[in-house]
Amino acid sequence: MLISERIQLIIKANNESPSSFADKIGIQRSSLSHVISGRNKPSLDFLSKIITYYPKVNASWLITGVTREGEFEEETVKVKSSVGSEQTVEAKHSYDSKEIERIVVFYTDGTFKPYTPNEQ
Repeated sequence: MLISERIQLIIKANNESPSSFADKIGIQRSSLSHVISGRNKPSLDFLSKIITYYPKVNASWLITGVTREGEFEEETVKVKSSVGSEQTVEAKHSYDSKEIERIVVFYTDGTFKPYTPNEQ
């Protein structure tokens, strides 16, 4: 799921129109339109305003689509609106499971050592 789609979920979960959402978080309506359409990527300030106005939105999920280290948001997104009611929005995902290929350890003396989990 793209970040623009996650922003649209937040808008929908709070029963907002894009223009009222933009007004509430303090951004230009055209900026939101450009992000939702995929023309522009949201700036850090843009994302910060969403997280500040909607503190129940998980910042990690908003930015990366991941709720915790390596765990994708599965079935639903719960967002608490500004009036206190919680709504659930369906957000189905299909992500391939990934395996670790290689880990590189960097030492303070400037050296490093690669580690491949399959090597014994």
